[in-house]
This record gives sequence, C-alpha cells and structure tokens, in this order.
Amino acid sequence: MEYTQLGRTGLKVSRLVLGTMNFGAETGEAGSHAIMDAALDAGINFFDTANIYGEDDHKGLTEEIIGSWFAKGGDRRDKVVLATKLYGNMTQGNTWQESPWPNHQRLSALNIRREVEASLRRLGTDHIDVYQFHHIDRATPWDEIWQAVDVLVQQGKVLYAASSNFAGWHIAQANEAAARRGSLGLVSEQCLFNLFERRAEMDVLPAARAYGLGVVPWSPLHQGLLGGALRKERDGSGARTKVGRSARGLADPVVRAQVQSYEDLCDAHGLAPGEVALAWLLAQPGVTGPIIGPRTPEHLGSALRALDLDLSVDLLDSLDKIFPGPGPSPEAFAW
Repeated sequence: MEYTQLGRTGLKVSRLVLGTMNFGAETGEAGSHAIMDAALDAGINFFDTANIYGEDDHKGLTEEIIGSWFAKGGDRRDKVVLATKLYGNMTQGNTWQESPWPNHQRLSALNIRREVEASLRRLGTDHIDVYQFHHIDRATPWDEIWQAVDVLVQQGKVLYAASSNFAGWHIAQANEAAARRGSLGLVSEQCLFNLFERRAEMDVLPAARAYGLGVVPWSPLHQGLLGGALRKERDGSGARTKVGRSARGLADPVVRAQVQSYEDLCDAHGLAPGEVALAWLLAQPGVTGPIIGPRTPEHLGSALRALDLDLSVDLLDSLDKIFPGPGPSPEAFAW
C-alpha cells in the first residue's frame, strides 16, 4: 500500500479510502466487518463514513457497525484514520427533507456539538480524526462554525476539519475565515470527481491545491458507469447499471457511445474498466485517494489492483479524448 500526506497536514493516509456507505444498507454487520478486516490487512488506513449513513429508519447504523468492529480490539481503532461527516437531517424515516426540528441538521454550533457527541457514541471512540462538513451551510457564518470546531479540537474530540461537496470559492471563504482566527481550517475536500464527471477541475481542484487541501473523490466509477456497465448490462450482472447515474447515462445515446469507446479501449489494453477509472484518479495531481465502496471482499480486491496500474501517456491521452475535461481555469472559459 502506498501512503501520502493528507493535504498540507502531517497525517499519512492510504491512496485508497474505504467508503462505508453500503454498511448496514446493503452489507450486513458480519460482511462489513470482513471488508474492514480485509482493507486493514491490505494497508488501507483511511476509513470514511457519515452520521446519516445506514437506513432511512436507522440513521447512524453504519457508524454503529464501525463501532462494533473497533470494539473487537486488535488495535483496530489505533490503525485507522477515521473520517465522518455531519450536515444532513438525522430525523429517522425522513431522508432528505428538512427536519421538523429545525436545529437537527446543518452546521450551527448547536448541531455540531450535538452530532459530534452522537457520532462518538455510535463509533465507540473518544475522537474523530477528520470531521467533514457534508455540504455547505449558506445560513451559518464561518466564525460560528470555526468557533465550534476550535472547541472540539481543544477538547481532543476532533483533530482535523474537512469539507465535502464544496465549490472552490467555499473552500477559499472557509480557509480565509479560519486564517483570521489562527485556526488550521479545512485540510481536505471530498468531491464528485471521476473520468465522466470532471467539472471539479474548473475550480474545486485549483482551490484545493492553492489552500493545501487533499482531494478525496467520491463515486470514482460514477455509480457503476465506468465499471464495465455495458458488459454487465449484456450479461445481467450489473444491478447498479439499472439505477441512478449509471442508468441515466446509459439511456443517453451519446453517453452510451462514450462508455462503449471506453470499454473498447480498456479491452484493447487488457485492462478492467473499473480499475482503469481508479488508476486515472490516482494519477491526477492533488488527489489523495478515491473512495471505494466495496459491498464484498471481492470488490475490494478489484479496487486494490488499481494501485498496481501505471497508465501510459498514450492511454491517458486516449482517455482524455473519450472523456474530455473542462480545461484549465479560467483560460477554458475566459479567453
């Protein structure tokens, strides 16, 4: 396993990040424990979760499963860099709508305090290594957010703060406010970024590099679209090709042709599409490591093989032709 610094910090994390969103929702406790054991055995030390993960009527279930795994001992907690998130409505059975209790969501100092304590209880730990804001809160001033985080850092309950789904200017706004307070600010950004969805290159990645944030891409296979979706559609093995971004993409003839060209290119090089998509992200400047969300140990094994791929310049150029990026910012749109 290769390790790298998380942004400008001294913290060393694995080049693959174990995403746990499937734990509880799609993979039971025993299976989830097996995946975490296999990940740790492979050297993956960066685990990502969120307070809202689990099931609609049991939010927090994923954190509980991770907590029961930590409780098995064997230095599991000490070996893991643990990242979780807050923002979403934690009312059970009410996934994305506003909570009927207005302070049980977002990034007020009150909710930050409440949710960090709740996550610590579920995870069975005394601290969170990387505490991530799951979304920008446009209603709460940054001075309030950083005051709450500074208290948690002083108490030893949080070590680093990070963002997810921020625009580049949000990163700048947050870290300028932190600098005025003498605080460390955001150390990483978790964003939607993959071969198919490259808009983060416009402002999020440049802002992250400028402010010393690590970049942790989520959905590296674009919900299965880049994981051999057409091949799986033909043989009936791709449940994920029937829903979400993958299904919407394959319904578009232009996207379908792109994906076919991509799979043909991978076949010509004797490479698995999902592994190429991960290897491409690992080759991008500023990327700490993509989040993988294995539902089985076999899925984990496939992701690990991406670490050994060294994509040639010709192959990278061919990928850019199939999935062209937006170009450098602001040159791509300013002149």
